[in-house]
Order: sequence, then C-alpha cells, then structure tokens
Amino acid sequence: MPRRRSGERERSRPSSSPPEDRAAPAASREAFRGRYLRLEIETWPTGDWEIVRHPGACAVVAITTERDILLVRQFRPALRVSTLEVPAGLLDVEGESPRDCAVRELVEETGHEARNVRSLGSFLTSPGMTDERFHLYRADAAPIPGNAAEEGIEIVRLPFARAVVQAASGDLQDVKTVLAILLAAREDG
Repeated sequence: MPRRRSGERERSRPSSSPPEDRAAPAASREAFRGRYLRLEIETWPTGDWEIVRHPGACAVVAITTERDILLVRQFRPALRVSTLEVPAGLLDVEGESPRDCAVRELVEETGHEARNVRSLGSFLTSPGMTDERFHLYRADAAPIPGNAAEEGIEIVRLPFARAVVQAASGDLQDVKTVLAILLAAREDG
C-alpha cells in the first residue's frame, strides 16, 4: 500500500480537547499553524504559556510468529540522527480511530499485516507543553506478500526478549518505544 504524501492527509481533531468543565485560559491566540501542529499562546494567572496542539498519535508493538519484534530505523530531522522505534504515526486521517491508525502504520512502515490487535493504553507525551496523546497497541505481525517497507525505513527484527532488555536498560531512547515494549512484556506476564 503506497504511503500518501504528508500534505495529502486530512487533519483530525486535537488529541485531547479540554472538556467544558475544565479550567480555561483568560486569553488565547494562535501564534503558528503548521500542517499538523498549532502553537497557541495562552494567558493564565501564572503568566503566558506556549501550548503545542497536536492531533495525537499511535504506535504498535508488532510481534512475529518467531517472537521477534518489528522495529523501524528512520532518520529523525529534529535529532539529526536515525532512531530505532516501534512503528508509529500521527492521527492525521479524518475519522480514523487510533487502532486503525496503528494497523495502517504497521502496513506502511513494515509491509506487515496486524492481527489480534489489542490496546496497551495511552499516555500524554509532555503535558507541560502539549496535549499530544499516544495510543499504544500490540499486534501479531504477518508479512503481506509483495508489500515492502516504506522508503527510507529499515526494518529491524529483534527477539522480543532482547528488546525488553534493551528497553529496560536504556539502550532504546524513544519513550513511546520503551513504554510500549515494557507494557507488552507485562502483558506476557
């Protein structure tokens, strides 16, 4: 399945719009609007806060029948290096559920189908500055014949037990990856 260019995707609602019964700022103005992110300046009794509005994201721990985890190595411009991560992506398709996003990202990034998908929960990435919420899933991964990984992504297969050790020891640096692996390991009991 070919990946759409990022400019072709539709936006979804912010990941955690505040309910009406929560506190509200005295004032708010949009300072920047990008394709997926907005920066708002909000005035609170303690002063002005820079708030990043984010559509949310999903990630999936994909385990093969051989008990290997599928990780992806890809260049991250913000860090200027490649990182090793679980397949993940933005909730940037209108009406798409976090679960369906995780399934789509697994296909796009690894060329594998997700079976027996189950939730591992969700977390806020940095609540002091953004409303971004990551939804984590675990799935059994099956290769799709003739379907390749996304260009620019290297698929790395590791024994799941080894990935758990790397997550717990700090060898893996991406927090969504570490948390997702450790939650999946806990599910194994």
